[in-house]
Amino acid sequence: MDNFKTLLDKIENKHARLCIVGLGYVGLPLAIAFAKKGYTVYGLDTDSSRVDRLYKGERYIVDVDPKEALSLIKKKKFFPTTHEGALGDSDIIIICVPTPLRKVKIPDISYIINSSKRIKEHLKIGHFVILESTSFPTTLREVVLPILKESSLKEEKDFFLCFSPERVNPGDKKFPVTKIPKLVGGLSSKSSKLAKALYSKIISSVHIVSSPEVAETSKLLENTFRLVNIALANEFAMVCNKLGISIWEVIEAAKTKPFGFIPFYPGPGIGGHCIPCDPIYLSWKAKKLGFKTKMIDLASYINRFMPNYVVERVKKLLGEKNKGLEKANILILGVTYKKDVKDLRESPALEVIEELTKEKANVSYYDPLIPYLKIKEMNLKSIELEKNNLKNYDCIILVTDHSKVDYKYIRNNAQLIFDTRNVYKRDYPNVERL
Repeated sequence: MDNFKTLLDKIENKHARLCIVGLGYVGLPLAIAFAKKGYTVYGLDTDSSRVDRLYKGERYIVDVDPKEALSLIKKKKFFPTTHEGALGDSDIIIICVPTPLRKVKIPDISYIINSSKRIKEHLKIGHFVILESTSFPTTLREVVLPILKESSLKEEKDFFLCFSPERVNPGDKKFPVTKIPKLVGGLSSKSSKLAKALYSKIISSVHIVSSPEVAETSKLLENTFRLVNIALANEFAMVCNKLGISIWEVIEAAKTKPFGFIPFYPGPGIGGHCIPCDPIYLSWKAKKLGFKTKMIDLASYINRFMPNYVVERVKKLLGEKNKGLEKANILILGVTYKKDVKDLRESPALEVIEELTKEKANVSYYDPLIPYLKIKEMNLKSIELEKNNLKNYDCIILVTDHSKVDYKYIRNNAQLIFDTRNVYKRDYPNVERL
C-alpha cells in the first residue's frame, strides 16, 4: 500500500480525520477552520473546562464564535474531547500546545514531549503528524522524531512528520488564521507535499521550505524582528524623555518617509508568548552551539526593563507634586497583555503591579475583560470606574488600551494619568505620556 497516496487522496476528498492537540489560541481556530471546510475534526485538550465550555456554547477564545463552534459540534464535524482515543481515530494529528519559558529563561518543551509520547502510543501506519508549537530549531528532528520512532514505525515509509509554525495574532480580525500565509517544512518531501495539500484547503498561500529547521527558525526570526524593533522604540522613548520631546511625534514624523522605515511603538513592556519568549528559544539554542546572540539578549533586557521604567516615571511625577509612591493610591488601567484580548500571559501590567507593591503603594486595577486577578499573595478585583473612585487615585497608569473604555471620562475625573499607549494624542494638564 502506498501510504502517501492513500493519505493524499483522503485529504483531497476530505475523508481524512484530523485531531488538533491543544484547543488554545492556535488550536481552536485551526480546528474550526478545518471543520467548516467539511473535515471531521477532533479537538483534544487536557483541560476539561475548555471542552465543557465548547459544548455549552461559551466563549473562551476571542477569535472563535462559540455559536459557530457549537453548530459544528451539532453537525458532527467537530468533537472536542479529553479522551486520547481521538489520536488513534485520526489520520492527521496537529500539535498546538504551549511552549513557555521556565523562570530561569530556559525553554520548556514538556508539553511537546508529553504530546509526542501520547501520540506514540496511538501511532499507526499512514499517520501524519504536524507540529505547530513554536520551539527552537531541531525540535522536530531531535525531540519529536526519536519519540515517535520508539513505536518501531518508520518516518516517510509508515508515517509522515512536518513542522508548520503557527502565526496566529489573537484578536486580529484582518488576519485570521485562514488569511495568514503558511510555511511547511517536512522531514521528507512527501511530508511537505501532504502538508501543503492539507493547509491549502483552508489557506490560499502555502509555502514549502527545504527543512523543518528552516521553518522553525523563520518563526523565530519573525518574532525576533518585532522584539528588536520594539526595544529600539522603547530606548528611543527613554532618550526622548531626557531630551524633553515626544517619542510619539518623532515616530509620526519618521513615518512620512515612504521607504526604509517601519513604525514600531514603545510601551510598558511586552507580553503574550511570541515576542517575550520565542526569541529566547533561539538564544538558548545558539548558546548550546557556542554562539551568543547579543542583539536578542540586549533587546530582551530593554523590554524587560520597561515595567520598572514606568514605575520610575510615575515616582518622579508624584515627586514633582511632593508625593511619594509609599501609600500612594495607584490605579492600573488595563491588565491584559494586549488590547481587547482576554490573555494575561507575560503581561507587563502584572510586573508594574508587583513593582508598585514593592514600593508599598496601594494598587487597584480596572479591566473590562478580567474581573479578578491573583498575583502571588495578592487577590484583586476590578474596580468600578465611578467619578468619586477616579478622583481618589494619586495616579492612573494606562497600561492596556482596551477599546470599550471611556478615556475622556477618565481624564475629566483623574488627578494624574501616565499614558503608556498614547491614547491621549495631545498634551493635557493631568496627562503625561510615555
